[in-house]
Amino acid sequence: MSDDTPSAAGQRHWALWAVLAVLWTGAVTAGLASLAAYDNAPGAAASAPPRWPAASRLAPDRERPTLVMLAHPRCTCTRASVGELAELMARAPQRPKAYVVFVKPGRVAASRAWERTDLWDRAAGIPDVTVVRDDDGHEAALFGAETSGQTFLYAPGGALLFSGGTTGARGHPGDNAGRATLLALLRHETASRRTTPVFGCSLFAAGDRASDSPAHETTHAHPHAN
Repeated sequence: MSDDTPSAAGQRHWALWAVLAVLWTGAVTAGLASLAAYDNAPGAAASAPPRWPAASRLAPDRERPTLVMLAHPRCTCTRASVGELAELMARAPQRPKAYVVFVKPGRVAASRAWERTDLWDRAAGIPDVTVVRDDDGHEAALFGAETSGQTFLYAPGGALLFSGGTTGARGHPGDNAGRATLLALLRHETASRRTTPVFGCSLFAAGDRASDSPAHETTHAHPHAN
């Protein structure tokens, strides 16, 4: 005698939906956890020179601090870093001399407008900020920068005051240790730290550096390089 009654069929139906619901919830939870881990994973820290690099083509200020932010023009995460820079410049009692330096790899040198993205325009729109193109990553190499959004602050005498990021997570604006530290230094207050994590894309893909050779290329590919 078959027990495939309407009641039994209904129970199997609901059991199937319950299993699917559990699987769907697990997949969503895993996806959200993966995104959170990505957002909160800092990029490679800079090997910042303790004094202003003499070979830099950027001119430091001799009477006030000089700020330098290295950026990839196609890193969407860096929009938040540029936004935090705008906030910093608006709130600083004495604005530093500030540069946003956009890396342009040699392999795209023939493309004249490659670096002129909305990120370039946003940075250029911040009062007292000078936007510079960094062909072949010359300045990035001198400052030891690896991650888009990496920011440095140097004293008028050339000593490094700060190296780090200006966001608390990848692509997330808002109060964070980097901006707070920079504000404290620009207010001549004691800063509890001089380095913070930097959140952003890699400044370089394989072959982007002027010093790269086939024997030294890595397998990392920049997600925004094309």
